[in-house]
Amino acid sequence: MGPELAMSFTAVRQLVAPNMSINVPPDHRSKVSRLQATDSDNELLETKVIIPEDVTTGFSFKKLWAFSGPGFLMSIAFLDPGNVEADLQSGAYANYQLFWILFWSTVLGLLVQRLSARVGTVTGQHLAEVCYQEYRTVPRLFLWIMMEIAIIGSDMQEVIGTAISLYLLSNGKIPLWGGVVLTVIDTLTFVFLDKYGLRKLELFFAVLISVMAGTFGYEFFVAMPDIGQILEGIAVPRCTNCSTDIKKVMLAIGIIGSCIMPHNLYLHSGLVKTREIDRTNSGKISEANFYFFVESAMALAVSFVINLFVMSVFAEGLYSKTNEEVLDQCIAAGSQYAHEFSNDTDPVDVNLYKGGIYLGCQFGSVALYIWAVGLLAAGQSSTMTGCYAGQFTMEGFLKLTWVRWKRVFLTRSIAIIPSFFVALFASMDAFSHLNDLMNALMSIQLPFAVLPAIAFSSNPRIVGEFANGTCQKIISVLIFIIIFVGNTILVIQYIDGIESSYILAFLAIYFILYITMCIYLVLHCTAALFDPDCAINRNKFMRKYILGKSITDYHDQNEASTLFAESFQDPVLEDVSKVKKLSFQLVKQDCNLDKRRERSKTLY
Repeated sequence: MGPELAMSFTAVRQLVAPNMSINVPPDHRSKVSRLQATDSDNELLETKVIIPEDVTTGFSFKKLWAFSGPGFLMSIAFLDPGNVEADLQSGAYANYQLFWILFWSTVLGLLVQRLSARVGTVTGQHLAEVCYQEYRTVPRLFLWIMMEIAIIGSDMQEVIGTAISLYLLSNGKIPLWGGVVLTVIDTLTFVFLDKYGLRKLELFFAVLISVMAGTFGYEFFVAMPDIGQILEGIAVPRCTNCSTDIKKVMLAIGIIGSCIMPHNLYLHSGLVKTREIDRTNSGKISEANFYFFVESAMALAVSFVINLFVMSVFAEGLYSKTNEEVLDQCIAAGSQYAHEFSNDTDPVDVNLYKGGIYLGCQFGSVALYIWAVGLLAAGQSSTMTGCYAGQFTMEGFLKLTWVRWKRVFLTRSIAIIPSFFVALFASMDAFSHLNDLMNALMSIQLPFAVLPAIAFSSNPRIVGEFANGTCQKIISVLIFIIIFVGNTILVIQYIDGIESSYILAFLAIYFILYITMCIYLVLHCTAALFDPDCAINRNKFMRKYILGKSITDYHDQNEASTLFAESFQDPVLEDVSKVKKLSFQLVKQDCNLDKRRERSKTLY
């Protein structure tokens, strides 16, 4: 639209509705959608890291260092106690057969995280903020609830890992329930770490990752698993008897669920906002996308190696062993925990607790304490990332800002209630196996993060020239199909073992809502994969029930602009009907905007 036309457009609007705000379309020369970034008083985002202007045109390590941080914080979700449990169980039960699942789950995780990081980098808004603009109220609130459930589930895993590590480090003097209670105190302590500056906070997380690498790496080099079998397990996809051995299939799905965590996508899209990026310059945005991807790839490569350490140790030491064999080994070593293994010939059932005991029996008590330190680092590092993810989702979906310590206290309080009662009244095995249930929960919630990430990163109306290409769209859709098929198998297996009619009735209601929301998100995502002006985006049903207010306003404004452009060609505006129709469109657009503003004030 030229300047004369824009002025005339404004004049007609003032003539029709003089008291309404003017909404002239943005300069068409900019190919990047300018979504208004709404940085709240979130302390994490107050100080942005300045990117150095390097004179070199090639790869710059100075710039990589400046962009480094968000990817490593994101990678912590790949190293939480849920991942560690999935690793050791997979190694102990399937030997080296599921190593390729771990590798490709990490690759898929990188590709999905790239989508969410791109949305944050290009728009200046994190995923939850864009969801607020693009989805209707009911789906948006449902997504928020699902993400809160995922965050609480993840927090439970941190509580479990921390409580078990404290129990092992204190030789049982700190009971499980005591460890659960202590996690409230240490969480509130960590909340205030970002007062010392963003880069120091990122450095602290790097130290925790180094502790995990050092402790689990120590176990690896003490156990010295077969390197040839490890490489073969990574390179050659195989799963012996998977058609009949459902436990092996469930372990594979658990690995995927523990690597690709739904709230982590919202977290990553928010963390990239901590870098100072000139979003009016397409070249700077491309540069940021590149360095964020490189940093994320490096971070997830480190997380893959750490997970590989854990899986290899237990594949080498516990595969095909029975409870009786491990019991005899622990008795011979004089372990005080030998009684934890039953005296039978069943395959050993290992978890975070028994895994540490086995290492102590096999390699000495030092190995047990080192394992506990690594587990403690895994639990503590994940606590803070869950805190930030929760804050991003609440601020984005609800436009509601809380002081961080209140937000963390609420999440942790909800998480410790079931953990506390299980720790107090159930066995150690039941407490540790809560991790398996949480991994399943993460997997089920994945569509509510993956589909928005695919939709927004593929939509040129949102990310402009940085929208996914055809190949990227196909890969993204295939990732979603893999997740959906895995979830279907997971749900069928869990329902199979439930006998309570009340629980089944509750699950039936939940899954009706679940499938309905998945269908909504799939339809919305399908529309995003095509041009905003194509038939599916102009379909009356889609515009009325599926597409959000942003695309509706986009079409209303385009129609009004087109009508006026046609009328403008007639210097005396003889076509009165077109002017009337244009006036109606302008008034309708502004009235709708005013209604939404009023509704927003009422809700929030």
